[in-house]
Amino acid sequence: QVHLVESGGGLAQPGGSLRLSCAASGFTFNHYPMSWARQAPGKGLEWVSGIYADGTDAFYADSVSGRFTISRDNAQNTLYLQMNDLKVEETALYYCAIQESDYHVSQRIPQWRSWGQGTQVTVAS
Repeated sequence: QVHLVESGGGLAQPGGSLRLSCAASGFTFNHYPMSWARQAPGKGLEWVSGIYADGTDAFYADSVSGRFTISRDNAQNTLYLQMNDLKVEETALYYCAIQESDYHVSQRIPQWRSWGQGTQVTVAS
């Protein structure tokens, strides 16, 4: 059974940083591309960043490019998202998700096989 558990959310000030983690189990982690998505209050689910199954390439939404960094540790079955220079409008529930394919990652397609319960990120002064 697929299990994705996000952690690392919390309160950050505008311009601050947070590092999200996602512990994965129940599937062969290094076989699947992964991504982060977020849902702000009253808005739809937004694709944020994705990484290939082998970690050789990563992609970002234009809104976070240059500030967020996605990474993965396939030996530890863990996905990460380093978020710097956070903005108030990035307050959202952040989800770790299994992406359909490397192609879906490279094309930033918001389609996922499975996702976790999410971790809340609140950016406020």
